Amino acid sequence: MQLNNTKNISISLAAAACALLNTPVQAEDESQADDWKFDTAILYYGETDRVQLAEGVLNAKKDFGEQHIFNGKIAVDTLTGASASGAVAQPSAQTFTRPSGNGQYAISPGETPLDDTFKDTRVQLSAQWTQPLWENVTGSTGGNLSKEYDYFSLGVNGSLAWDFNQKNTTVSGGLAYQFDSIDPVGEAPVGLSSMVINSGQFSDDSAFEQAFNATRTTDDKDKSTVDLLLGVTQVISRRMLMQFNYSYSVADGYLTDPYKLLSVVNSEGMTQDILHENRPDKRTKQSFYWQTKYASDYGIADLSYRYATDDWDIDSHTLDSRFRVKLSGNSYLQPHFRYYQQSAADFYQPFLIEGSLLPSVASADYRLGEMTAFTVGLKYGQILDDGREWAVRVEYYQQSPKNSAFNEPGALQDLDLYPSVDAVIAQVSYSF
Repeated sequence: MQLNNTKNISISLAAAACALLNTPVQAEDESQADDWKFDTAILYYGETDRVQLAEGVLNAKKDFGEQHIFNGKIAVDTLTGASASGAVAQPSAQTFTRPSGNGQYAISPGETPLDDTFKDTRVQLSAQWTQPLWENVTGSTGGNLSKEYDYFSLGVNGSLAWDFNQKNTTVSGGLAYQFDSIDPVGEAPVGLSSMVINSGQFSDDSAFEQAFNATRTTDDKDKSTVDLLLGVTQVISRRMLMQFNYSYSVADGYLTDPYKLLSVVNSEGMTQDILHENRPDKRTKQSFYWQTKYASDYGIADLSYRYATDDWDIDSHTLDSRFRVKLSGNSYLQPHFRYYQQSAADFYQPFLIEGSLLPSVASADYRLGEMTAFTVGLKYGQILDDGREWAVRVEYYQQSPKNSAFNEPGALQDLDLYPSVDAVIAQVSYSF
């Protein structure tokens, strides 16, 4: 299943921008081709009692001469565990139909409903080509592909960067297009249709299957995303570099998560129905990004801030800081702290009240609700001979959903409807 992560710009456009900003300025006599350079990493991400991810990454880079640079990347990851379905906890046990329609699973009293069918293997490929086009102008173009069991994504990108002011100022612009095709397990449900549960009212399996299929739609579930990125990078001094970016993104098509649910409760807080969520079919996002890097005698400080807003009424603030401290020899320590805060989407509702007017769009996905999150971690690295480097990183992540002023009727007042998500991140990397 697709693990959705809200991003301010697409992966493809970010790759293009990074390729431009990381292109080294070389003297005219340094046009010889470089050897291949490889970056490898193994990453583990594990939430307590929820999603577990293991990922392997290989990135290859080569300068073929005169700053004609190729970057290629392959990543393979596996996801297992349980994901919050969106339904609310209840004081009694609950039964849910699996997304495929084959079988059911039960949730204990007082527990957050988790769908334990969350598992997949994903393969991601990307390639980027960067080269000078005219004097002081660099161009980059590339593409990316991602495939998992029920999700396919294909994207292309292109960008330009212009250096001036004795190459102390760089203005860049990029455009990316992403096409995604979703093929949900059991077909996509009709938005806000009731979950069909086989609790003994069907005469046989064929009757249940017929009722289940009546809530499914076989239409193509595709979406397209166009991203625009504008940026300015300025050398402030021989020790300080500053960057400003503005991004604009429009997504159009199937933006609903076919596996998320929504509870309908009565005035006593007891569940009367389970609906499949339904989101708007268009989303426009904007973000403003600032980053400063400062190199001192003791290390390198990296501080950034991002403000993002969209027409779903989600506003977010991200503060990220790293400080790479030089140790004796060629080793270093890098503490990391990140803080994130967002408001809720205008159609986010943790539950619906029985008898109220059914909205046209609604979702109980906590990732669309009000929340705060922080990451704290430490990285240790050592630079070896011939430019080789190894590093290990360990981080702790906590996500804390909030109640956006929703009144909790009856039994819901005694239940934890907004449990925090705790996770550990560990990574080992080697470059050669």
